[in-house]
Amino acid sequence: MNITVSGLSFTYPGGVTALRDVTLQIAAGEAVAILGENGAGKTTLVKQFNGLLRPTAGRVQVGDWDTRDHTVAQLAGRVGYMFQNPDDQLFERTVRREVAFGPRNLGFSEPEIAAAVAEALQQVALEGRAGDHPYDLHLSERKLLAIAAILAMRTPVVVFDEPTTGQDTRGMARIAAIVDALKAAGRTLVAISHDVDFCAEHFDRAIIMASGQILADGPARAIISQAALLCQADVEPPQLARLAGALSLPETPLQVEEFVDAFARWRSHAR
Repeated sequence: MNITVSGLSFTYPGGVTALRDVTLQIAAGEAVAILGENGAGKTTLVKQFNGLLRPTAGRVQVGDWDTRDHTVAQLAGRVGYMFQNPDDQLFERTVRREVAFGPRNLGFSEPEIAAAVAEALQQVALEGRAGDHPYDLHLSERKLLAIAAILAMRTPVVVFDEPTTGQDTRGMARIAAIVDALKAAGRTLVAISHDVDFCAEHFDRAIIMASGQILADGPARAIISQAALLCQADVEPPQLARLAGALSLPETPLQVEEFVDAFARWRSHAR
């Protein structure tokens, strides 16, 4: 199910123009990271995908649907959207009910709901907290719960807004496993993130945004390795890229193993 954005502009009621003539296509099964400073238009863009916001000008299509012709409830069957702040999303009395809400509203049978809930809670390691109130969970756990609620809906398109914020190493590993599983399943994944290191390791394509427009769009490794481009968008380069630059390495490694190899080659030539 492709996402096609054509000449999209959006102005909020107060007069702030957040998107300016944005055109892009996300093919079914792609894993796309959207990077940019606060106010770049990232969240405004992805909220167009499930109808939370509608174009001021231009067009957004999800599959063969024009988002202007379908309700948020209808689009929820195609696009699962996890909010940046989980407290804007969670409202049920138990963790289990929270995860079951989406599948139930999409018309899943009771056995299908039970299976979807169990699988989603297992993916985020919250199966032991199913009977707890969501607000008895720590913020990082509520973030994982919000992810589980979207996973349980089994939509062909999944949108995560800042999924790694507030996560410790264990939480980051869980989210990385979820991203990799979604990719392996062929589902379309779009993530907004300030975590450039995470995006470099787990996403195939990167889009850089600034001032409501797309500055660059291409393979994640090629985009994220361009320090000047990231600086233009006020995005800090990955830690390993910064370290390589400080050491004047001729390469821009984005993973630890690559850095070790590049450093070893640099040392051997320096001798």
